[in-house]
Order: sequence, then C-alpha cells, then structure tokens
Amino acid sequence: MTEEPFRIRAKDFRPGCAVVFGAALAFVMPVVSAHAQWAVYDGANHVQNVLIAARTLQQIDNQITSLANQAQMLVNQGRNLASLPLSTLSTLQSTISQTTALLAQAQNIAYSVQSVEQQYQQAYTSVSSGMSDGALFSQAQTRWQNSVGGFEDALKLQARVVGNIPSDSSAMTQLVSASQTSTGALQAAQAGNQLMALQSRQLSDIQAELAANGRAADLERARQAANEAGAEAQYQHFSQYDAYVPQAVAIPSSGY
Repeated sequence: MTEEPFRIRAKDFRPGCAVVFGAALAFVMPVVSAHAQWAVYDGANHVQNVLIAARTLQQIDNQITSLANQAQMLVNQGRNLASLPLSTLSTLQSTISQTTALLAQAQNIAYSVQSVEQQYQQAYTSVSSGMSDGALFSQAQTRWQNSVGGFEDALKLQARVVGNIPSDSSAMTQLVSASQTSTGALQAAQAGNQLMALQSRQLSDIQAELAANGRAADLERARQAANEAGAEAQYQHFSQYDAYVPQAVAIPSSGY
C-alpha cells in the first residue's frame, strides 16, 4: 500500500482549520526569511555616517591649512635670516685708512703726547735771555715752520673730508635703497647697521678735521707767545751794550 503525499485540498479545508493553518505559516516564515536575506535601509545610521565623514574631511582640511601656515612661516623665517648682499665695509675701512694716514703724516709735531712734550719744550718754553741771538733765531724759525706745517696739514685733511662726500652720498643711496627693498628683518637690520657705520665714519672725519684745525691754531698761538719771549730776550741782549756817545770827528783837509 503506497502512501499518498500530504495535500491540502479544497474539500478538506474548513473554516475551523484557519487558525491551525495560520500557525503553520508563522512557523515556516522565519525559515524562509533567513534564506532570503532581504536588505533593510537604516536612515538614521546613514545620516550618522555622513556626519562622521564630513567631520573627518574638515579635520583633514584643517591639517592641510595648518601645514600650509607652517610652510609659510618657514619661508618667512628664511627671508628674515637672509643676509644683505650689499656691503660698504671695505669702502669705509679704506676711507678711514686714508684719513688716518694723513694724521700720521703730521709735520714737525706729531699727534703724540710724547712728541708734543718733547718738541714743545725745545722750541716754545725754553726761550731765555741767556740764549744767543743765533739760538733765538733758530727757535723762531722752527716755530714758524711748525705753524706753516700745521696749517698745511689742516688744509690737506679738509680736502680729504670734502673728497669723501661723493662716495658717502653714493653709499648712503645704495644702503637706503637696500633697506627699503629688503626681504627680511635681517637685511633691514644690516642695512641700518651699515648706515650707522657710515655716520660713525663721517663723525670720525669731523673729529679729525677739528683736531687738525685746533692743532694749527694752537701752534700759531704758541708761536706768537714764544715770539714775545724771544723779543724780550733780544731786548735784554741789546740793553747790555753801552749807549752810543757822540764824538768829534776830524776831517783832514785835502790841500785844496
């Protein structure tokens, strides 16, 4: 006897069996859904993922901006550390050397304390009535030469200072231009330092010129004072001779 497969036929279906059939379907449906794998859209989770991605992109953008700012800061630091390509130091040193050489060529009485003491003592303060007329004349000649040499030295130094004006003007123009077009703080500072060095050199010229002019004037005043002492000594020499006494002079006759 063969078994007939289970079938639900229309004639066997009765209203009372609806509950039993529904329960059977409820038991079978979970098994079917487990094999079907239906996709379920979660809107809230999707919005949350979008917000997280947006925040991540914002963080990346902030990091890029920070790196760009740091790179610009390094570029600015490099500019601030760049040295000034212009230097007037050699020109300033050469000018100072020329002025110093002129001062070292001072005639007769040099710019030295020992030289002044020695030569001033010999030619200006040692005048006395006990000296011979020849010695007094020799000292007067030396003093005159010292005064003339002092004025000549002052004139030479004045010519040197005036001759430095064109080169100073050119250097000042270059330094001011370099300062205005500097790319960093170091270049601007170096240009300012060189301008100050130029002013210091110019002040040295003025100081040297004042010293030369003062030297010439002092030598002349000392010469005049020593000449007065020399004139007094010569008068003492002259006063030692006996006064002239007139005498009768006999003139022989010529026979005519």
